Amino acid sequence: MTAGGGPLEPDANGMRALLANVSERIVRELEALPAQRASDTEGGQAVALKVREPLPEQGRNADDVFDLVFGELLSKGYNTASAGTLSYVTGGGLFHSAVGELIAAATNRYVAYWAASPGLAELEHTVIRWFCDIVDYPESAGGVLLSGGSMANLTALVAARRSRIKGDFSKATLYTSDQVHHSVQKSVVIAGFAEDALRILPSDASYRLSPTLLSEAVERDRRDGRVPLAVVATAGTTNSGAVDDLSALAAVCKEQDLWLHVDAAYGGFFALTERGRAVLAGIELADTVVLDPHKSLFLPFGTGCLLAKDVRLLERSHQLHSEYIHAAVELGDAAGARNFGDLSAEMSRSARGLRVWLPMKLLGAQAFRDALDEKLDLARHAARELEQMEGYDVLGPPVLSTVVFRARLPGQSGSEQDDLNRRILDRVNHWGRVHLSATRLDERFTLRICVLSFRTHRDTIATCLAELRRALAVEREV
Repeated sequence: MTAGGGPLEPDANGMRALLANVSERIVRELEALPAQRASDTEGGQAVALKVREPLPEQGRNADDVFDLVFGELLSKGYNTASAGTLSYVTGGGLFHSAVGELIAAATNRYVAYWAASPGLAELEHTVIRWFCDIVDYPESAGGVLLSGGSMANLTALVAARRSRIKGDFSKATLYTSDQVHHSVQKSVVIAGFAEDALRILPSDASYRLSPTLLSEAVERDRRDGRVPLAVVATAGTTNSGAVDDLSALAAVCKEQDLWLHVDAAYGGFFALTERGRAVLAGIELADTVVLDPHKSLFLPFGTGCLLAKDVRLLERSHQLHSEYIHAAVELGDAAGARNFGDLSAEMSRSARGLRVWLPMKLLGAQAFRDALDEKLDLARHAARELEQMEGYDVLGPPVLSTVVFRARLPGQSGSEQDDLNRRILDRVNHWGRVHLSATRLDERFTLRICVLSFRTHRDTIATCLAELRRALAVEREV
């Protein structure tokens, strides 16, 4: 038994005991993943009630507390660490990264200003340089690790606004497609743009932003007295995995003098692969790029990234110092260092670099490249199998690692097919061996398989296909 309610500063034996207790439980939890359901949402309210309590005045025994966490709190909901998670754009959570996060939290270094922790701050700058190299950014580039794509998109749009418009920006206009991630729409609002600032243009037959429609919209807005500011392209839409024609959009932006921002939260790291580089051609032309290591680098949630081709624009848009911080600023300036606190709104932040750097150092880039290539292969395999399966239609070849498809039965109307697909989704998810999701494409309810976990392999896809076949067979018998 590990004693609870101890001092705020445990001794060495206390720390070892606590770590040993929780580490063994974590290992058991991860070892049990293959036997766990990919999702289990029934009874979630009862689990939630177990932690609704007043602030405890006295501490509890560590065994009891960990029993609650591992025995109850992790038991319901979406098991996003599972190989069977084929629903959303989640990478699974590398254990090596969790170790890096433990080091960062336990040592508690402050990295927003370089001088406060030169080693860990420079480590994070090194990670950013690696990412810049992946997207072929020049030496002038830089960036910052953030909590995810939402904060990265917001930070990029603030940089675009402050770099291009001085003073009144009430007529500023931004452009994107109807496949954009909703975090961009939220960012436009939070960044203070007018309610009608965002032009959401219809995507083409491949669910991409049309350069022609973009040019027409920009010219129309200029004639109407608006101030076109930026284009938000997507490299890996959440709905279908589509990648906008980045080179063509960059050409429009150059011609129209617009800031090009690419939300590559999902697709960006596929540039590590040969096929991914071909699909992402032109990403190096963007002014800013969002990457999410907690997606296609398989890291735990809370790991996002914003890159800027000219990091000085990011710095000028966010730099603001107070008297109490001047000593740290001067030390950093003397070393020629750039401070992360000057690159976004965040000041108090964790040392996020370790959670990225440690797995990259321990495993090497080739391990990630191989895993991403496997995800591309698995998505194509799933699409081919679905095409050959009676009763399913694939909406097009996968661009990245997402397959979009629909079930059908003879003689059904469009609304009846929508209901059929809802029932199939509910049935497969209720069985729990895999977890799928759905979206709306072309005004139709559409099923999705997103292959992105490092734990997902050919056997998982075989299970998924078998469950889809089984679910449709049940529908035929009704």
